[in-house]
Amino acid sequence: MKIFSDLHLHSKYSRATSKNLDIANLEKWAKVKGLNLLGTGDFTHPKWIQELKANLKDDGTGILKSKEGMNFVMQTEVSLIYTDMGKGRRVHNIILAPSMEIANQVTEYFKSKGRVDYDGRPIFKIPCHEMTESMMKISKDIEVIPAHIWTPWFSLFGSMSGYNSIKDCFKDQLKNIHALETGLSSNPAMNWRLSQLDDFALVSFSDSHSSWPWRIGRESAIFDLKDLTYNNLIKAIRTKEGLLGTVEVDPAYGKYHEDGHRNCNVCLTPKESIKLNNICPKCGKPLTIGVHHRIEELADRPEGFKPKNAKPFYSLIPLSELIAARLGSPVASKKVWAEYNKLLAAFSNEFNILIDVPESELKKHVDEKIAEYILKNRNGQVKLKPGYDGEYGIPIFDDKEVRIFEEEKEKQAEEIEKKPKKRQAGLGEFL
Repeated sequence: MKIFSDLHLHSKYSRATSKNLDIANLEKWAKVKGLNLLGTGDFTHPKWIQELKANLKDDGTGILKSKEGMNFVMQTEVSLIYTDMGKGRRVHNIILAPSMEIANQVTEYFKSKGRVDYDGRPIFKIPCHEMTESMMKISKDIEVIPAHIWTPWFSLFGSMSGYNSIKDCFKDQLKNIHALETGLSSNPAMNWRLSQLDDFALVSFSDSHSSWPWRIGRESAIFDLKDLTYNNLIKAIRTKEGLLGTVEVDPAYGKYHEDGHRNCNVCLTPKESIKLNNICPKCGKPLTIGVHHRIEELADRPEGFKPKNAKPFYSLIPLSELIAARLGSPVASKKVWAEYNKLLAAFSNEFNILIDVPESELKKHVDEKIAEYILKNRNGQVKLKPGYDGEYGIPIFDDKEVRIFEEEKEKQAEEIEKKPKKRQAGLGEFL
């Protein structure tokens, strides 16, 4: 059974997320995208867990089903902010649980450390290894996956608050970490350059803050499971057997791929930054060091190295953005939806359109230029102006940059969490 999964999602109760991010919209747009397994997101939040209990049923396999038949697995994300090895750390982790009962026990653990009711992605002053050990005491079937491991501000290897090795972060609990989420600003090929990552499954998920098809599933993991059960899913993650590969966006599309300063309109490659001692040439302040730079710092292999048995991956820009680029219209405009729905009516779901539908069939339903963009996307021929310091990368079509949308709410949320200078009501424990 081939499974397209997105196991890092959020609910309407997380900061800077859509108010329409509920079960009904998740399952609706997951089917449109071509996904057949979702994370629930935010199971620690008291209001969201009530909605999950009302809308999802567990048949004993650890996979919960909605009324419309969409498959879910209990999932949340936590932000851990603490001091270790003389440095402030901010690391996000995904947590998968085998049942609602176990998820409730996880929530009770976090409630003993702080509040869970102010945000779907709560913040705690707990080291990663301590949190992981506590999860294993609750259930050996819980899976902890370090989230978007290269993001500068909140990740395992982040330039602003991360570590140089997984072992330093998880210490004696490294044995219980089996997979790493690559994040939008890196892809598997970039991660293959670090030998310390060889034993881990590289997975990709969207970390979506809305259910729209240009967000949900933009990165996903593909599994081949005999039966869709939680145990089979976790076995595939832990052994890599049954993990077929991933769907990625081009890492240059990610918001933190290169170095720079958004406010100064400065974007630099690692070599350019090093020449400037990592100082912005406009304002004189330290640059936000991106994922590309961090990988260059930590890599012990040359660019282009591919480990034995490396999993393949697709590099795809979402379909709505391709259509928007062709029409010169916003991604959610009526013109874009009209063309999107034509393709959907003919070919069932977006992944099918992006990956499998032949050129001749595409041209029967949309204009030749849209079909051309889809094929260029499929073949990795879309160039991008790289993202940096919170700015998404910009696709280039026909030698023109196409800025399709902005995400001001996400930026605002990031700014709040970057500066934990004092304890604020409802924001949990800060350093």
